[in-house]
Amino acid sequence: MLFQRCAWCATAMYHRLLCPVCQGSELRTERSEGVGTVRHSTVLHRNTPAARNVSLIEMAEGFVVRGRVMGPPVGIHSGDRVRLSTAKDPVRGEPVFQLTDEPYRAWT
Repeated sequence: MLFQRCAWCATAMYHRLLCPVCQGSELRTERSEGVGTVRHSTVLHRNTPAARNVSLIEMAEGFVVRGRVMGPPVGIHSGDRVRLSTAKDPVRGEPVFQLTDEPYRAWT
């Protein structure tokens, strides 16, 4: 997965034209390791025959990307660690992730 880093303030971002911090336009393209943490996940029941999740993933490099995590939609929680899959969402074109290990449960 490719992302951008601002040459002026080193902020990492995904698919932007300008840096959201300093408004700089000099952005370098870098390759992500594809490892991240689920920050938020929502189950959607509209426009599809089955429920699906939409998640915000904070990548190890510091940027946030919207995507889908494979598995039962109600089984995805904040704090779960994920890795980028080779698949891509056929409808929305968003990245698809898979859980990497035993889910992290902060409240148990």
